[in-house]
Amino acid sequence: MKIAIACGGTGGHLFPGLAVAEELRQRGHDTLLLVSPKQIDAIALEGAEDQQSHALPGIGWPGAFSPRVFKFGMSLLNSWRECGQVYRDFQPTAVVGMGGFTSAIPLLLGRHLHLPTLIHESNAIPGRVTKMIAPWVNKTLLGFEGCANYLRRAHCVVTGTPVRRGLARIDRAVAAEKFGLNPALPIIFIMGGSQGAHGINQLVMKTLPMWHGDREEVQFIHLAGQADANIAEINYRRQRLTAVVRAFSTEMEHFYSLADVVICRSGAASLTELSHYGLPSVLVPFPAAADDHQSYNARIFEQAGAARLLVESKTTPETLHQVVAELLANAPMRYRMSEAARGLANANAAERVAEEIEASCNRN
Repeated sequence: MKIAIACGGTGGHLFPGLAVAEELRQRGHDTLLLVSPKQIDAIALEGAEDQQSHALPGIGWPGAFSPRVFKFGMSLLNSWRECGQVYRDFQPTAVVGMGGFTSAIPLLLGRHLHLPTLIHESNAIPGRVTKMIAPWVNKTLLGFEGCANYLRRAHCVVTGTPVRRGLARIDRAVAAEKFGLNPALPIIFIMGGSQGAHGINQLVMKTLPMWHGDREEVQFIHLAGQADANIAEINYRRQRLTAVVRAFSTEMEHFYSLADVVICRSGAASLTELSHYGLPSVLVPFPAAADDHQSYNARIFEQAGAARLLVESKTTPETLHQVVAELLANAPMRYRMSEAARGLANANAAERVAEEIEASCNRN
């Protein structure tokens, strides 16, 4: 079979799409990733040279009263035309969308061509594109069971959110040596998603003087995003703290294997990877996320005992420092949180998604 997988725009859509493509190729199928023109997509695909991909033109919905509405409409038209040419060349058997604006045109065109179409929604509350398209596709695959409550007209199947095969645990000493860290000392891992999180970066930077007196006992890994990486590195040096600072990384398996506590947003893909590694976390949901879906995601982890949930607007640097310091000082608590996180993992998500795709193709 030939499966077109529409993903991209953010790591939260692209990485699960890559995981599905890996599983399908393992089963002998051909795959084509349809991604966005964003630089983050190109960077994330650098380690997947053997995977076919095509960047479709397009921008996210700018709002009804935005002056960019005309540009949005033109991008939709161009994307439709270009996607049609891609389909004529690739001849897909089915189209799968991983959510987000990059999925819309490929799925709508796939339906127009009477191809089997499936959409995957990772979050606890579906995004705008999923809400719009789910009633019209053959199947809607869910990361969280509760999401089905918002998609009454869709044919929903709970699969979990796929994780890339490359995300395996690495020996802590080996990973620490690679980045010049001490495996015997605790490591705080800060990440804001594939494009960084300015709000989290600001909070963390303001806590650094509080860690200054403990500089021999704590180390940092910080994925700060392109805009904040340089200033973050300067701040760590100023406080003489041991830190590995990157704008973005394709070596997440090393960083996850080193983390004792993770500070991050609560996008579904990030949470899936935290549960995959069984990592205790401090979650600071993105306040501007559509329908506040990151808060709903985070509450699932908080209620399971896998994470501490902080509201960005109500969190001071002192609060963040206190919460993280308490976790680092309490190994039994971290162990319980780790086990709770593992309990939320779905190790077979990629296989289940692939099976649903194959079943849809066989029925067609």
